Amino acid sequence: GSVVASYPYDDSPTHKPTGVYSKSADDEVFKYLAKAYASHHPIMRTGKPNCPGEEGETFQDGITNGAQWYDVEGGMQDYNYVWANCFEITLELSCCKYPPASQLQQEWENNRDSLLTFIEKV
Repeated sequence: GSVVASYPYDDSPTHKPTGVYSKSADDEVFKYLAKAYASHHPIMRTGKPNCPGEEGETFQDGITNGAQWYDVEGGMQDYNYVWANCFEITLELSCCKYPPASQLQQEWENNRDSLLTFIEKV
């Protein structure tokens, strides 16, 4: 896991494992939506999730193009965009995929304003 808002494309023509910005036709819209979420999240907006084992990983403005971060061939985000004209971003909300129940209240507090802002964009 991490704490970042990722946007299409997750796949790139070269399929390099990382570092290839794969721009969609709606790149500016996706960046706008990702920033809308990230800018209201207290950790995400810093661009420094500080996840164990990935302490040096950073994301400008708390967002990333999927393929720039790591290439995912056949991902749902890209599939829905290409085949259903559905605009999706992927939200990585925690360094831990399954946070313990004791941390869920804090996760809600971290994400509440971001979720409301994102819903307003609809």
